Amino acid sequence: MSILINERTKVIVQGFTGDKATFHANEMICYGTNLVGGVTPGKGGQKHLDRPVFNTVKEAVAATGAEASLAFVPPPYAADALMEAADAGLRLVCIITDGIPAQDMMRVKRYLMRYPREKRTMVVGPNCAGIISPGKAMLGIMPGHIYTRGNVGIVSRSGTLGYEAAAQMTALGIGVSTSVGIGGDPINGSSFLDHMALFEADPETKAVVMIGEIGGPQEAEASQWIKENMSKPVIGYVAGLTAPKGRRMGHAGAIISAEGDTAAEKAEIMESYGLHVAPSASDLGATVARALASL
Repeated sequence: MSILINERTKVIVQGFTGDKATFHANEMICYGTNLVGGVTPGKGGQKHLDRPVFNTVKEAVAATGAEASLAFVPPPYAADALMEAADAGLRLVCIITDGIPAQDMMRVKRYLMRYPREKRTMVVGPNCAGIISPGKAMLGIMPGHIYTRGNVGIVSRSGTLGYEAAAQMTALGIGVSTSVGIGGDPINGSSFLDHMALFEADPETKAVVMIGEIGGPQEAEASQWIKENMSKPVIGYVAGLTAPKGRRMGHAGAIISAEGDTAAEKAEIMESYGLHVAPSASDLGATVARALASL
């Protein structure tokens, strides 16, 4: 199985006719994703990539039955796009956009709380690589060819380290059920914990890789939840062992600002809760193999 998306998931693209959205939407179609249309205000009624274009998400959902969207929307308009998707009843929105103001994401998260939990839209991102269920569907910007279908989940704040883990696992003959990039911003739509719960409930996922970064409490909170609630082995890794305190490192969320924010401290916390911690990024695949061998 997989989490979040599969070959039957009906997908639309917000910002469909832009150049980057066009490139990645075409890649998704070639991969086999069930892309049923897209949204670009003012271009409704046209065709793009042989799919219909709509002015609003509500129109797109009504006409196509779409369940999920991939959003390529510039930062000033991203919050409105996410709230529009929630109002249209989409169950999943993956937003790639980097540079969305933290206050806008706070507004989006408050807005989503008006919906009951069972009807609330799941937001993945922003500032992320997206989601892929290998051999089934891709909702993002990752290189699909490096993923093979299998039974190990990946959830990562870093898109490129998610790719690295998948490539190492493929080289060792280990496949992926679903890989989720949750994004590196300090306020993201969904957390490690949200996706860990989905992987725990997926009967075909046998183990999960959790790749964190410096900054924020997410990894520590997820590790505690894993210890108390997960029956599957979790392989952990934290990027940023050499990062100096107080300096921003790449991602907006990657800044050491408090006790427990450094990579070494997070790795120690992971180990204390029973995770299999990879000593370096180059050991991700080998650590997964050892964890699977212990089952």
